[in-house]
Amino acid sequence: MTDYKARLTFDGLSDDEVRGLLKGLGIQLTPGEARQLVELLGREPTLSEAHLFNIMWSEHCSYKSSRKLLGRHLPTDGPNVLLGPAEDAGIVRFCEHEGVEYGVVFAHESHNHPSQVVPYEGAATGVGGIVRDVYCMGAEVFAVLDPLRLGDPTGPRGTRSAEVAAGVVDGIGGYGNPLGVPNLGGDAYFSQRFDDNCLVNVVALGLVRADGIIHSRVPAEAAREPYVYVLVGKATDDSGFGGAAFASVDLDEEEENRGAVQVPDPFLSRVLTEANKAAWAWLRRRGAAFGMKDLGAGGIACATSEMAADVGMGADVHLDRVPVSIDGLPPFVVACSETQERYMYAVPARLAEDFCAIFNRDWELGQTAVGAAATVIGEIVAEDRYRLLYRGEETEEVPVCSVSTRAITHGVYHERPRRAGSTRIHTERKRPDAGWGEILRGMLGSPGGASRYPIFKRYDSEVRGLTVLRPGEADAGVVAPLPGCPTGVAVSVDGNPRYGDIDPYLGAFFAVYEAARNVACVGARPAAITDCLNYGNPEQADIFWQFAEGLRGIGDACRALGLIEDPEAALPVISGNVSFYNQSAKGVAVPPSPIIACVGIVDDVRRAVPAYLTEPGLELLFVGRRGPELGGSLYYESVYGESAGRLPDLEADRWRRELGAVVEFISAGHAVACHDISDGGLALALTEMTLGTYLSTGVGLRANLHDLHAGSAAALLFNETPAYLLAVPKGSGGEAVRFLRARGLEAARIGSAVEERRLVIRYGEHYLINESLDELRELWLHGLDGVFGV
Repeated sequence: MTDYKARLTFDGLSDDEVRGLLKGLGIQLTPGEARQLVELLGREPTLSEAHLFNIMWSEHCSYKSSRKLLGRHLPTDGPNVLLGPAEDAGIVRFCEHEGVEYGVVFAHESHNHPSQVVPYEGAATGVGGIVRDVYCMGAEVFAVLDPLRLGDPTGPRGTRSAEVAAGVVDGIGGYGNPLGVPNLGGDAYFSQRFDDNCLVNVVALGLVRADGIIHSRVPAEAAREPYVYVLVGKATDDSGFGGAAFASVDLDEEEENRGAVQVPDPFLSRVLTEANKAAWAWLRRRGAAFGMKDLGAGGIACATSEMAADVGMGADVHLDRVPVSIDGLPPFVVACSETQERYMYAVPARLAEDFCAIFNRDWELGQTAVGAAATVIGEIVAEDRYRLLYRGEETEEVPVCSVSTRAITHGVYHERPRRAGSTRIHTERKRPDAGWGEILRGMLGSPGGASRYPIFKRYDSEVRGLTVLRPGEADAGVVAPLPGCPTGVAVSVDGNPRYGDIDPYLGAFFAVYEAARNVACVGARPAAITDCLNYGNPEQADIFWQFAEGLRGIGDACRALGLIEDPEAALPVISGNVSFYNQSAKGVAVPPSPIIACVGIVDDVRRAVPAYLTEPGLELLFVGRRGPELGGSLYYESVYGESAGRLPDLEADRWRRELGAVVEFISAGHAVACHDISDGGLALALTEMTLGTYLSTGVGLRANLHDLHAGSAAALLFNETPAYLLAVPKGSGGEAVRFLRARGLEAARIGSAVEERRLVIRYGEHYLINESLDELRELWLHGLDGVFGV
């Protein structure tokens, strides 16, 4: 069916017949939703309306399964929150400098399905979309990060998994590098559970003046004077049409929708960034209120309806006015295509002509990309009415869609059933035949324990000259985004899918603490988090239970951790994303994978510390305690091929006190380096501190763990209970231990850096590990060469 005005009739059809009719039209509405649409409209929908609601009622756009649970569990406000998760990005207070208050804009998204289908373009457009989300809040973007969950390159589908991984990493660098935004880090996990459905999450941060925040909605002034919609950017094509709906169904290799993947253009994006700044300044000089939104999922239809619905208004959108690069596009494609590098503005009608000239005349968008332009395409109306108007070959415009604005954005909700799944607890295993040094070597040469240098070497982490600590140098990236100001931003992304697979509540709880712990390790106070919630099909009761448990874990962790400067306040969740249907049509879902990004404030970046030992003589302290649990550990995965078992116990109050004391210690200038204990346990953390970075060769270490107790050598070395390693100057270890113990912490001196290039770990007189540092370094640096080359 190609007649965009044709009405779809469901009367007399069974659910199976309705499902078949919709599938033939490329529409993923359920039979129940299709009948609900008829009831809501009071008539049969046109083909154009069916496509519009197919996208706007998708999980990706509507949050129809998740929005009530999100509101129930997540703390989203706090004394440091300038803007919570209501618009394209959240904003947390940064600092005041020279009498001006600044905020950090923080956004987090997923581009999972597109990256599995077309890895380079899928990942690149994911970066582009998240960067635009931050730009359109009025911010200067100063960092991106990329947490990745990839297939197993050593497994039965290793060739395809390696191709996807390499394409994803190239796409991230291929967009971010020419855009001129530094990549401050990320993380990567490899598992056969991601063979059919990789997870490509993207994070962006920006700096904004508190008095310069731009909102993603129509201004209130539109109720008092005429306002119009101005589309700015690339000419519309059919790329990405149905992308939001594509991201809201199971991924089937035999039905991969490559047309639903967008096409990136970072060079046009860069020009648009500068042109937008000029446009903002022009509007502000005239005292004009305006709104702005990135065109992502759902394209023009999504941006125009959401911007109006947020203030109880509507719109008339003239699709014939939209610049297109392909003749003959159906109106619903023009309305819903996800062509990249586009923004929607709501500006006063009286200024529209001169406003468009800034882009078309002053910045010559059409010379940067064929057909790129700023064009008035619609009017805001002071009622709950949304119309898409199209003339085509007719003599005059006709409405191909005429509905309630609120019905588009809030018309659907599903109360999903939940069924508790089983936690994967196995009895602890017998000790392996291999020695501890051999096991450590195996970890370092595996995808799970190898250096991530082959990934981040493809990214520019120093462009703009504001980076303080680069990827691989510390547990969090650190940047000083405001020239002349010593205050900095630290950011980390975390979430262990092995933990989520065992217990979705604990997996989410640990993810929050791991992200917060990593920013603490550079001396930053955790200020806010974002979450990207990656799960399977929410229509399956056990999957939706996993999702609900994950939300509960995130909320509980945020309330337990709080803010260092205000312990009664929860660590706020200021932005995020829900990504469902991360599974193939075969029914294989990814492990529950809530990925947390934490932003922290560094009072003085000159005191931020790396995660590696910088010179012989440094004394090494252990802060925390060991436990007997090895479930979810990299040790179990490396030695036994799977990781089920008991996770570390929750000790939230102790962890909160440890985090606060570590931040205080580093901020006072007492520490030279700090590293947290997580994947691979104490043994891998000690090894990483000695190996240095990809540019430095590291120093040796002699450690004795006789003051630590875990019940077994395996647990002592590889248990992943959260803890810290602090390096201090020679001779200051005793004073440092007293400092930490005075704050109620368990702390002990366990070793010192030495010139001899060996890693020696003992327990009393018994040698556990005694390995050449140079040999360990070779394994660590080249463990991913088979995936990403050299």
